[in-house]
Amino acid sequence: MSIPDPVQALKRPRHIAIIMDGNGRWAKHRHLPRVLGHQEGVKAVRKVIKLCGEMGIEALTLFAFSSENWQRPEQEVNYLMTLFLNTLQSEIDKLAKNNVKLRMVGHLESFNQPLREWIDKSQALTAENTGLQLVIAVNYSGQWDIVQAAQKMVDQVKTGELKVEVLTREIFANYLSLADLPAVDLLIRTSGEYRISNFLLWQLAYTELYFTDVLWPDFDEQELNKALDFYRKRERRFGCISEQLAEINA
Repeated sequence: MSIPDPVQALKRPRHIAIIMDGNGRWAKHRHLPRVLGHQEGVKAVRKVIKLCGEMGIEALTLFAFSSENWQRPEQEVNYLMTLFLNTLQSEIDKLAKNNVKLRMVGHLESFNQPLREWIDKSQALTAENTGLQLVIAVNYSGQWDIVQAAQKMVDQVKTGELKVEVLTREIFANYLSLADLPAVDLLIRTSGEYRISNFLLWQLAYTELYFTDVLWPDFDEQELNKALDFYRKRERRFGCISEQLAEINA
């Protein structure tokens, strides 16, 4: 993962990341159990995957379950794990048929064996696909990602595979999740919260941030287009000044 090229960055985003927030509030506003909000959230995921594939977006990363979400009520966590497994089982054939390449990132070892097996199976089934690269961040946090990258580097320094003297931010980034994907161009967060909640802390360094009050289950094509319109209007400088960008684009 590298700093995006300013010319390329002026076009449609290659990589979109989304913090899907507001399922519980969506249900609460309708006097429904929180679990029904999560069910509706899955429908929104399905729509956005389809839209991004049709638009030619290269990569879509969805923040589905953070490391901190284990602190939620046990009943809700258990339901989320069941919903995750059921969704994998019901959607993977469709993803494979639509040429979507699925990947999970996060501390996956914490999940139970049936879920881990389905994660492995789903990734293997779509590994050769060449369409939209769909990344689901589960049991993930940006801090965890940075620490695991550092641990890998320390191990390689110990074995002599890596010299400390040659360490650069580009080399470090290669040990992070999503290292082989285009840099994240656009982050979308739903539900009116204005924070990134420990998500892709390193990877969002040059990302455009779009916040909307819309709750995740209500996020649809119209809302996605609003986010893309916002992105197109941004001047992405990456440390340059406007005059330099004008020369690049001349």
